[in-house]
Amino acid sequence: MAFGEQPAYLRVAGDLRKKIANGALPPRTRLPSQARIREEYGVSDTVALEARKVLMAEGLVEGRSGSGTYVRERPVPRRISRSGYRPPSGSSPFRQEQAADGMRGTWQSSSEQDVAGPEIAARLGIEPEDRVMRTRYVFRDGGEPMMLSTSWEPLAVTGRTPVMLPEEGPLGGCGVVERMAAIDIVVDNVLEEVGARPGLAEELMSLGGVPGHVVMVLERTYFASGRAVETADVVVPADRYRVAYHLSVK
Repeated sequence: MAFGEQPAYLRVAGDLRKKIANGALPPRTRLPSQARIREEYGVSDTVALEARKVLMAEGLVEGRSGSGTYVRERPVPRRISRSGYRPPSGSSPFRQEQAADGMRGTWQSSSEQDVAGPEIAARLGIEPEDRVMRTRYVFRDGGEPMMLSTSWEPLAVTGRTPVMLPEEGPLGGCGVVERMAAIDIVVDNVLEEVGARPGLAEELMSLGGVPGHVVMVLERTYFASGRAVETADVVVPADRYRVAYHLSVK
């Protein structure tokens, strides 16, 4: 193989990918069999198999037991808006973002006390094994799972206060800024770092994805005078959603 030349299985996968993209192999169409790929491209069974594996790992095709491999329906990505704007309604960020785009968002949540692992402790600026309130969310739009979130709040900040449980009490569901203000803590800075990685099995099961799908992860931390008061991981399917940031220019 000459320097810079792609391996045969990638060339075959690339040609099949183009056919999927231009509609020559439309959604729900059966992918050519391994034997057909071998004959059409003049490659070995191993190359044909590896090419199909590439397309499956990319989420372009899916296997159906006893039937074959088919081109997947490609969803049109929808937008999840992120903004520093907060109306005086006391609604949570998710509710604000959904309302801004005319969506019908609902969610389920569960909270429990836990100890901070090393990574979360570092993000919160506390000691490993310090107590935190961990809250897990599943967000839906029109009944479809669209986003997962896990948040951690130091109990040294919220413990034994009316806002210890994020989704319960008089300020349940109001969001971090309003809840902290109720206990005289002024949130003045928010940091979000966006990355991507393969989805974990339990994440993809909750989000309706397939093994190998990529998710976007937003690591969000709220600060008050330099002290972290909440950190969260927000997980979004990368093939179904785009994260849009609204930034003000002053």
